Amino acid sequence: MPKTVEITLLSKPGCHLCDDARAVIEQVRSSLDERGQSTTLLEQNILEDETLARLHSEEIPVVLLNGKRHAIWRVDGDRLTAAIQKAARKPAFFTRNTESTPKS
Repeated sequence: MPKTVEITLLSKPGCHLCDDARAVIEQVRSSLDERGQSTTLLEQNILEDETLARLHSEEIPVVLLNGKRHAIWRVDGDRLTAAIQKAARKPAFFTRNTESTPKS
């Protein structure tokens, strides 16, 4: 069974590209849900986090899949669908390495 993929949308109020990205994400999530692919969506307002605001003030929206940047500015539904499916099959390639010591 495919793993649940975490989608994060970095946005801010009044951003029309963010509204467009949100609509594409919701459409993709709905389509994938019908096929048994589970996703979660977390939306973060960059104005509520100084670090995010500094890093992404000119690059929103930003879409992350399992913490890794997938897209900025515009979101293509077909590309997002393919990336989510790939992330669900091979989650190790799409997750952040949280280990503090390198492997030998």
